[in-house]
Amino acid sequence: MNQPHLPVMLAETLAVLAPRPGGLYVDGTLGAGGHAAAILNACAPDGRLLGLDRDPAALELAAERLGGLGGRVVLRRESFDRMGEAMRETGVGKADGILLDLGVSSMQLDQPGRGFSFRHDAPLDMRMGPEGASAAELLADLDENALARLLREYGEEPFARVIARALTRARASAPIATTGRLAALVEAALPAAERRKRKLHPATQVFQALRIAVNDELGRLDRFLAGLPAWLTPGGRVAVISYHSLEDRRVKRALAGLARPCTCPPRLAVCACGRKPLVELLTPKALRAGAAEVEANPRARSARLRAAARTGEAL
Repeated sequence: MNQPHLPVMLAETLAVLAPRPGGLYVDGTLGAGGHAAAILNACAPDGRLLGLDRDPAALELAAERLGGLGGRVVLRRESFDRMGEAMRETGVGKADGILLDLGVSSMQLDQPGRGFSFRHDAPLDMRMGPEGASAAELLADLDENALARLLREYGEEPFARVIARALTRARASAPIATTGRLAALVEAALPAAERRKRKLHPATQVFQALRIAVNDELGRLDRFLAGLPAWLTPGGRVAVISYHSLEDRRVKRALAGLARPCTCPPRLAVCACGRKPLVELLTPKALRAGAAEVEANPRARSARLRAAARTGEAL
């Protein structure tokens, strides 16, 4: 890493999770363990934490950071959408608090060989874990229509078709195997006026789209949100930090649906389905990082935190 990992919106996360002694907490995106260490400190002396991450390198760093806490911590290489299985297999029971800090971590961005960033010319990988196809392999396999759809849906890229056409033509002469070549091709494909207008690097949305697709980030998030109510104790809390609108919209809709589960047609004056709220919203609007944090940690600029508490209603 080029700089110490700074956990995003740490004070706000602790406020909504409200860790307490004796509680059980799950960090589904453990990373370097910054959030986890703070949660364990807040629930001392006997609170416990299950930490999950797909990235073996992240688990190694977190194990070093949390190693002195003994039996209070269990770490496991697992994706957060399989949280229920991980909880059953480790025998931890239901959780009093669950945290997700979504997206790519700063330490992954700072490792050039991972291929997440166009700041370094490196193999085009982008995998958060060792499994599955790399971004280079995905680019080699998709036809122009599928690639344009991916860039439009996952990157919200207005020039998706133009870029997809340029990339499919370029790969006919040589594979797009490095971050540097991909970034240069995307930049060259955009009209000069569009390049000048953009505040971020022209390839930013393309890199986001490929990373989301390679890691099935939205599918994993959907599966997590579907399983969430079963993993929390009554009164248990969930906090989700997201970094772009595709994630945040899913979290917002899912929590709102759990808080207002009625399926009756709007024309009915009184609920007839009898479904009760499974969660209570703790953040009617997403929380944002303060100016001081954004200045100290620019990654926090786009962060949005949403949280909810489990009701006592049965599933």
